[in-house]
Amino acid sequence: MGETPAAALAAAILRALDRMQAATRALDPADPSPPEADAALGDALAASRAFDWPEAWLPIRDCLDQAARLLLEAERVMATATSLPEAWRAFRAIPRASEAIYPLCPFIPSISRHFLEPARRGDAALLERLAADPGREGVGVMHLGGPPGSRGNASLYVPEDYEPARPMPLVVALHGGSGNGAGFLWSWLRAARGRGVAVLAPTALGDTWSIMEPEIDGPNIAHWIDVVSAQWNIAAAPRLLSGMSDGGSFTYSLGLSAEPPFTHLAPVAGNFHPMLTMAMNPEHVRGLPVRITHGARDWMFPPDVAVQASELLRHVGARVECHVLAGLAHAWPLEQADAILGWCMGDAP
Repeated sequence: MGETPAAALAAAILRALDRMQAATRALDPADPSPPEADAALGDALAASRAFDWPEAWLPIRDCLDQAARLLLEAERVMATATSLPEAWRAFRAIPRASEAIYPLCPFIPSISRHFLEPARRGDAALLERLAADPGREGVGVMHLGGPPGSRGNASLYVPEDYEPARPMPLVVALHGGSGNGAGFLWSWLRAARGRGVAVLAPTALGDTWSIMEPEIDGPNIAHWIDVVSAQWNIAAAPRLLSGMSDGGSFTYSLGLSAEPPFTHLAPVAGNFHPMLTMAMNPEHVRGLPVRITHGARDWMFPPDVAVQASELLRHVGARVECHVLAGLAHAWPLEQADAILGWCMGDAP
């Protein structure tokens, strides 16, 4: 017996997500080449629409249909993209399609495994815990303060196996310029879900973060940390501040100021200007763990920026690691989220 239409469409969606995610790593303004398309996604969607779905399964069909449509439209846009902004707009389908299928995790094991790091996908006990109570409130993906991604509001992920008696580590994840927290949350969910870590992804008050004026966006981030800490059991440590691009730059400026205090900083593909040290709290920075990640092929902020930042921060007493990744352009390295969490949670080398 062949695959059911649901299984075939889910498999095609997951392959498309993996292809598009891999393509973001090397995206370059000189060559916005599209990822290789796979006709299987369109074929699987057509087969799903021709299938007579049982009424009880219609919510599953609708989630899969929405994700497939988003990804097919993104592939269409990518195939004709002649500029980097066009390509980036197409890649916005990744978090949107992810959010469309995520509610199916308790019902389709392949989708649940997709939202875990590869090393944890065979952990049957973990998968069982995550799927134990599909209707449980106060866990999973939530949007706080208003519509997803709206300015000044935030998105939150709380692992489905959250135990109120056990404090959760917290990641505050800062999106890139013109992005939003609702989309950037998905850059961290896979790693956080397998480790029992909460992810708070705020959205900047303006088009991007107030990099040279942390006193603008900083209090709003502190507000959302307070809101989350009042409703869930959030550990005092580790508390990680991380971000991509402008979010990486703001990780430096806000994280070095100690308002609000974070125990670890992990800027990714961020710019660092020595003037950022003017807002630095010397006592907070002394001994502060900082893990810098940057692409060797970053075309926006050359990797020398990361090396110089690491040298300056070591000079003022921070405990710095600097990772320049071969082949990575100005992009989020999905696999590094788990490495960063392992670093701040004290994994053995």
